[in-house]
Amino acid sequence: MKKGDVCIVNVATGVGHEQYGERPAILISDTKIGIVIVIPLTSNMEALKFPYTLTIFSDKQNNLSQDSVALIFQIRAVDKSRITKVIGKISTNFQKKIDKILKEVLVL
Repeated sequence: MKKGDVCIVNVATGVGHEQYGERPAILISDTKIGIVIVIPLTSNMEALKFPYTLTIFSDKQNNLSQDSVALIFQIRAVDKSRITKVIGKISTNFQKKIDKILKEVLVL
């Protein structure tokens, strides 16, 4: 798996506004120790009201079934076994936008 892959991740539980369940996510790092870092996606476009989000338009490259919102402020580490499959890849343009927002979130 590589940075920018769009994968289906199964996160069993969540509390409050945390994302959970089976959902698409964007892989941002494969740590090579059995843990990957992902950005969960939601089809709820109202999530754009939160800062540190980005619309990801569905296309043939990412294979998303609908336009989605990348919840960059909810980056999380998950065990690689939670990735059920890789369905596509985001464009270089979207990856650059995500990297910029990640720097803001992480104050780099």
